[in-house]
Amino acid sequence: MTTPGERALLPAGLADLLAPAAHDEARVVERLIAACEAEGYERVKPPLLEFEQTLIAGAGAAVAEQTFRLMDPVSQRMLGLRADMTPQVARIAAFRLAGAPRPLRLCYAGQVLRVKGSQLRPERQFGQVGAELIGADGAAADAEACLLAARALLGVGVQGLTLDLTLPTLVSLVAEALALPAAQRQALRAALDGKDAAAVAAAAGPDAKTFLALLRAAGPSPEALGALQALDLPPKATTEVARLVEVAGRIAAALPDLVLTVDPVEHRGYEYHSGLSFTLFARGVRGELGRGGRYVSERPQGEAEPATGFTLYMDTVLAAVPAPQRRRRIYLPAGTPPSEGQRLRDAGWVTVADLGSGAAPLAEARRLGCSHVWQDGETRPLSSDGSSQ
Repeated sequence: MTTPGERALLPAGLADLLAPAAHDEARVVERLIAACEAEGYERVKPPLLEFEQTLIAGAGAAVAEQTFRLMDPVSQRMLGLRADMTPQVARIAAFRLAGAPRPLRLCYAGQVLRVKGSQLRPERQFGQVGAELIGADGAAADAEACLLAARALLGVGVQGLTLDLTLPTLVSLVAEALALPAAQRQALRAALDGKDAAAVAAAAGPDAKTFLALLRAAGPSPEALGALQALDLPPKATTEVARLVEVAGRIAAALPDLVLTVDPVEHRGYEYHSGLSFTLFARGVRGELGRGGRYVSERPQGEAEPATGFTLYMDTVLAAVPAPQRRRRIYLPAGTPPSEGQRLRDAGWVTVADLGSGAAPLAEARRLGCSHVWQDGETRPLSSDGSSQ
């Protein structure tokens, strides 16, 4: 038999979200979605579960190891519980909305569940809010995704926002042009991800100068971009750098006060991204608020479709937004006219009605966390000693 104490336990990485945090999350989610909808993104709602082979196809392969699986008793096929919503939205765009005009703008919000937490995010279940721009290639589309994410976060009150741009494919393009063998590329990739200059030099060998220069070309946008443009890179890599410069220019022109940084060799967390990508941080908040970038979406006939977008992580976003002002809470003693309660709610009050408890109104109001009581036809604040003023 399960004891009362055991019934209160939850698996590691899972937690109940209580008041007022649950309310705060819902409020911020809707404001973020509203910001996306205001720029033409239409909301979609994918299911929690999908067939496993569908869920981890394409971009979903990057989170295959984080996906919970179970057998569907109806179809007798394996199902997957989503670990990320981006692959689901890509599927919707490719199949359900295959005939919709491009570029296609979609937004979403929902919960995801992962097999393991990370050091920065030990939670295994958390909320996501995101947007996808599908069927558009070019710097304007990249900039739109970055700007939409930044404006949405600024709109909910995030302070000290930083947008960090990266090119996950840049190192691969340089290594490919230099014809580096696969094992050397892997060692080099690990060294760059660890920001270990000595390991980069050892892994790159005769080409150490190029990769060390890429490693050093990180920091505030103007200086980092200048350092990148000064490098003698292969043609494909030079094209990617030129696109990065254009996107950074568009972002700076639209949001001149936004802190913009560049890390051209960052790759961790961008395993399925195929071009310019970005991460969002806030001053004083541990972990990223969100990330996004360019990827490839597959259409029904197998042809590739350009796409970009972003995902915001609600656990981190909530840590970055200021605490909301609480709505005033008033106790309505027995006998309060219903019309009076409605009038107060219309005026923005939260009303807590007496249910025939027989308790003294002032004591009951304080016990139930009210700051005011309706008394003698008036709203009266409770004093520190529990009396009405």
